[in-house]
Order: sequence, then C-alpha cells, then structure tokens
Amino acid sequence: MWQNLSLRGRINLLLALLLALGLAVNIARQVAEAGPRVQAEDQSVIRLAREFIEMIVADLKEAPDPDAKLNQIARDLTRLRHVSIALRDETGNALTPPRTGESDDGRAPPAWFVSLVHPEQTAVSVPVSIHGKPGSLVITSHPNDEIAEIWDGILTQLEVGSVVALALFLVMMTVVGRALAPLQSLSQAMTELEAGRYDARVEPGGAPELAAICTKLNHLAATLGEAVEEKRRLAERAVSLQDIERKEIARELHDEFGPYLFSLRAHATALAKLSEAREPGAEALRKHGAAILEQLNSLQQFNRRVLERLRPVGLAELGLRQALESLSRLWRESHPDVTIATTISPALGPTGETADLTIYRIVQEALTNVFRHAGATSVDVTIEPGGARDGRGCARVRVRDNGRGMEPGQKLGFGLVGMRERILALGGTLNVASGEGGVTVEALVPTAAA
Repeated sequence: MWQNLSLRGRINLLLALLLALGLAVNIARQVAEAGPRVQAEDQSVIRLAREFIEMIVADLKEAPDPDAKLNQIARDLTRLRHVSIALRDETGNALTPPRTGESDDGRAPPAWFVSLVHPEQTAVSVPVSIHGKPGSLVITSHPNDEIAEIWDGILTQLEVGSVVALALFLVMMTVVGRALAPLQSLSQAMTELEAGRYDARVEPGGAPELAAICTKLNHLAATLGEAVEEKRRLAERAVSLQDIERKEIARELHDEFGPYLFSLRAHATALAKLSEAREPGAEALRKHGAAILEQLNSLQQFNRRVLERLRPVGLAELGLRQALESLSRLWRESHPDVTIATTISPALGPTGETADLTIYRIVQEALTNVFRHAGATSVDVTIEPGGARDGRGCARVRVRDNGRGMEPGQKLGFGLVGMRERILALGGTLNVASGEGGVTVEALVPTAAA
C-alpha cells in the first residue's frame, strides 16, 4: 500500500499519523497521571476539611445552642464536593442522610477508567458532643468526583484536540498540495520531452527547491531543443556539402577529363588513319604519340588530384607524418616561393584512423585557402597534444600564415564550414582567427587514445 501512494499521499498520511500520535500521547499522559492526581487531591481535601471542621467545632462552645448549631452545620456540609461529612452518635449511627458520592454529570467515567485509577476512599472522624453525649463528625473522601472531573477533562481534551488536529491537518494538506503542485507539471513536461516536444515548459512554483528544479528542467528542454535543431542543421549541411562536392567533382570531370578524352580520341583516330597509309610518316607518328603521352600524363595528374580529394593516398599505409610531409612537398613544388614549416610533436602518439584523416583534411583545407586567397609567403603547421576532452585525448592542429587575412564580416568557405561540422560531430572544436598578421586555423581533434 505504501509503495502505491503518491508523495503527496505519503506526506499527508505521515502528518495524520503524527497528529493522531501527538493527541494519543497527550491523552495517555492524562490517563497515566489520573491516579496520582486523584490521590493527591483526596489527601488535600481531607486535610482541609478536617482543619475546617476542627475550627468549627471549637467555635460551638460559644454558641447559645451547640446541638442545634451542630445539626445545622452537618446539614450544610452535605452539599460539599469531593468529601461527605456525616454526624454520628457514640454507637456510630448516622444522624444525617449519607451522600452517595455519584456524579450528577451525564459524562460519568467508564468502569475501566475507574478501575485503572483504582481510588481508595479515606475517612477520618472529628469528636464532638451531641446532647451532652460523645459523638463524631465523620469526613469521608469521594474520589469519584475528582475522577469524573479528570474524565471530563480528557473528553474535552479529546474533542478540542481532535478539532485542532483536523484543522492543522487540513491546513498542512493544503500547504503540501500547493508546495507539490509543480510535480504534476514536471511529470507532464518530462513526458512531452520524451515524445520529442522540446518546447515544453514548466511554470516555476511551489517550494524553492521545486522552483529551482522547474527552472533547470526548462533550461534542459531549451538546450535539448537547440541540440536537436543543431543536429538537424548539421545533417542538412552534410547533405548540402556532399551535393556540392559531387557537383565539383562532376564539373572537374566535365571540364578536364572530358577534353583529355576528346583529345586522345582525336589522336587515336589520326593514328588509325596513318596506319592505313602505305607509307605512314614517322614524324606524324611521333607527333601523335607524344601528344597521347602528354594527355595521359595530364590525366594521371588529374586522377591523382581527384583521388587525393576523395581519400589521401598513402595515409593508411604510410601514416599521418609521411602523408603530411608528402602534402607539404606537393605544395612546395607548385609554389616554391612560399615557405611551409611542418612540426609534429613526438609526444603526439597514435591518434587513430578517424583522427588522422580529420587532421589531414584540416591541414589540406587550410593550405588550399592560404594558396588561393591569403597571398602569404610563410605557413607554419603545428600538430601537438591538446590535453583531454570528455575523457578522451585531443590533438591540437594549428595552421598559421602571414597573409592578408580575412575581410571584416567575411564568412567561412564551404571547406572550413564542412571541417568545423565534421569536428563538432567528433566532439572537438575548430576556430578561425584573422588579424593583421594573417589567419590562424586552430582545431582540437579527439583521438582514439585517452
């Protein structure tokens, strides 16, 4: 049963039990104290009544009719509570009607309570003279009066305490209900987040702790929404970049590969016609053969560039260091006026195939931008350990040139944008800083080694 109760139900049940326990403890305390209280009250009343009777008896000697005065006193004292005073002769016969000692209140204590208190009736006698004969005023205690008062007090305490406890319970139940009201909204918002509705929000309220949880949940929902939207944009950008890359490859095949094939076809056709002649000219054969060799050489270079763009040649076989050295050497051969310094830290260690390809692409794209746009005379390429990120090691890649830099407000090209999105997908970062000293491309690439 307890397991099936809600938090609000558990708190309300605990409050009800605590209030009931407090009321029961208070009632039990009064019941436990009833016996000593009745005994103390009984002794006190008997003592006071005896002192009072002894004082009255001492004054009887001065009364003109002591016997009549004594009878009047005995009749008046029958109306006392907690004690009864009876006038008796020397033989012990009662000269005044005895008092029953029963409570005239309708809320008489039950027998179990009287038995629990277990009162003992006390009686003392004060000697007096009745018509010149010895007699006595017998003072008898009636603890039932005190027991009835205590029982009445217990009932009153039970009634008042129950009303107070019920009022406190209702107030506390209302306070707890308002304090825990955001829990339902939190549960509903989590259900909506689970369903992918990241615009769900919770109105902060209730206790400060719950209000803080509501605020944090709203922030989490906003962050998840932004992450999902960023993921969608990344996927859209990846598809767009793939389309752009395919278009560029198709354009290069059309613009460069097509003319080479057309030229080879023309030279092959010319050779075929020369072969049909009775005496083909050696000069013409050499001319067409040299042209074919030249076209084939150009096709091989073009094929190498395309393959280099699709997959770096020798990266898996030779490793990252050799592949970057080969890339730098190719750029030096085509641009001998630009100094390229490549430094790879010996402490870098193995980085993994994915990280190697990413590092290579970053350097390749950065060098391409340098030679296309920067007008630089010096390029520094540095690859070194970059610490740890999310429990994985990182390689820091930095490409710095001394060119003219980027124009204010200039956006990154598709190549660097693609690199940034690739690195973000891997859990790294890429930043491009431009100033008067040139452009610096710096990236943190997570590696396979932690």
